[in-house]
Amino acid sequence: MTKTSHIVVLITTRKPEEAQNIAEALVKKRQAACVNIIPEVNSHFRWQNKLNATKECMLIVKTRESLLPAVIESVKKIHSHLVPEIIALPIIGGSQDYLDWLDIETN
Repeated sequence: MTKTSHIVVLITTRKPEEAQNIAEALVKKRQAACVNIIPEVNSHFRWQNKLNATKECMLIVKTRESLLPAVIESVKKIHSHLVPEIIALPIIGGSQDYLDWLDIETN
């Protein structure tokens, strides 16, 4: 596999409606080729010096590394959290046909 500039961005939200709004916005703006929504994940974290456990939705966003700043900006405009989880992981390989499609669908 050749080195690519593709990434997966993980985002959690409080509610399914918020996840849906973010997914639609990113695809509509062509900032993501595809967004999967996992409707329920159990999250455990420390916030403001308190331990928390809650159910959240997880978005898996497939995009290009160059679009990450735009993705972050778009998500922050919609997201209800003060500090939303937005983390990017490199795609180190995969189906070249899929990666080519990802490039076509994002700008």
